[in-house]
Amino acid sequence: MWTQHDNEIRRTVEAPDFLTAIRIVDEIAVEAERLNHHPDIDIRWRKLHLVLTTHDAGGLTDLDYRLAEIIDGIAAKHGA
Repeated sequence: MWTQHDNEIRRTVEAPDFLTAIRIVDEIAVEAERLNHHPDIDIRWRKLHLVLTTHDAGGLTDLDYRLAEIIDGIAAKHGA
């Protein structure tokens, strides 16, 4: 579940294990490159803390919500 804090949205994803967490990050990286929009990702064992904002625009844009939806799909696919 994404939550908004000021000009960003955040979500913590808990993967089944560390290797799955890394696979999720890898898939997010591929999509982020495709969109040229990159989240902040903090990896803590099997928990991924994700933050999205559009720095150029000084806040949230449709691109943030689009990438958030993609991330939700990736996480769900991996049981997170």
